[in-house]
Amino acid sequence: MTEATTDNSIISVEGIRKHYHMGDTVVRALNGVSFDIGRGSYVAVMGPSGSGKTTLMDILGCLSRPTEGIYRLNGTPVQDMDEAQLAQFRNKFIGFVFQNFNLLARTSALQNVELPLLYSGMPRKERLETAHEALDAVGLADRMDHAPSELSGGQRQRVAIARALVNKPSVVFADEPTGNLDSTSGETILQLFDELHANGNTIVMVTHEREVAEHAERIMSFRDGDLVKDEWRQKDTWESNYSVG
Repeated sequence: MTEATTDNSIISVEGIRKHYHMGDTVVRALNGVSFDIGRGSYVAVMGPSGSGKTTLMDILGCLSRPTEGIYRLNGTPVQDMDEAQLAQFRNKFIGFVFQNFNLLARTSALQNVELPLLYSGMPRKERLETAHEALDAVGLADRMDHAPSELSGGQRQRVAIARALVNKPSVVFADEPTGNLDSTSGETILQLFDELHANGNTIVMVTHEREVAEHAERIMSFRDGDLVKDEWRQKDTWESNYSVG
């Protein structure tokens, strides 16, 4: 792997295409998209079903490889890594927050949060202390011994956010993080993301809700595998710097 570049881009995508074969049919999920995301940014990715946003998130999260193109995270091209390298890279640089929380049902909140640290080989004492600090940071230090079934939806998502942050990743990817929550819990989670961004974290969030997306400072809209609009928040208004079709 190459050394990281020194520019401010944490994510750099050049001509990324992703094609799937379904029998004799070729499904073109992404059609050569290119963009950069700056370090410390808060970006929302929007689009209807079939727009390519989930495929893009899988590639950016190193869960899938592009058919063509170059993807650099922290200056490192990752598209040609093997599975073992990808797993190591994900654990070191990426945190995930999912709509369905993806917590282990029979383990405590603390054990769920410490899992990435276990994979990284951190000693047990340090692991427990670090996981406790992460839960405290999301306001759940008093729930660390509770199983997911003993927590509300909003609390489970906060556990998931603590787990995503515990390794101090370069970027947090959130896939519909409020999709399974009521409006009050969802707003609490979005306020937490606002705080994380204010503290310097890089966040890339997939959502189909404009109201949710407007918590970000940039909204990238996809349709039929293309980036069709790229908007930045300017004070209380949105300004489009890129629009196609």
